[in-house]
Amino acid sequence: MAEVEHTADARRFLISVDGRQVGLLDYQVRDDAFIALHTEIDPAYGGRGLGGELVERVLDHVRTTGLRLVPECSFVAHYVDQHPQYADLVASPTDRPSGAEGVS
Repeated sequence: MAEVEHTADARRFLISVDGRQVGLLDYQVRDDAFIALHTEIDPAYGGRGLGGELVERVLDHVRTTGLRLVPECSFVAHYVDQHPQYADLVASPTDRPSGAEGVS
C-alpha cells in the first residue's frame, strides 16, 4: 500500500511503499503559484502507477490550498493533460510568477 507524505519544510511530497520511500515530487511556492519542479519514482517501482498516484495527491493538495499550478515538471504537465479534471488548476502564462515560464 502506497502512502504519500507532505514535508512542507523541504518543499517535497514523498511516496512510500511498505515503509520504503520510492518517489518524490519537489516544488516551490511563489506568490500564489505552486510550481511543480521535479517528479521521480525509483525505477524498481516503475509501471505501478505510483507516479500518477503521487501527482494526484499533490494536485488535490494544490486545489485545497487555492494556489495556481505551474507544471514545470513534464510528468506533472502530462498528467494534467491526461486528467482534465485538474486543468482548472493550471495558471495561465500571464498569471505565472516571474521566472516560472515552464510547460503548461
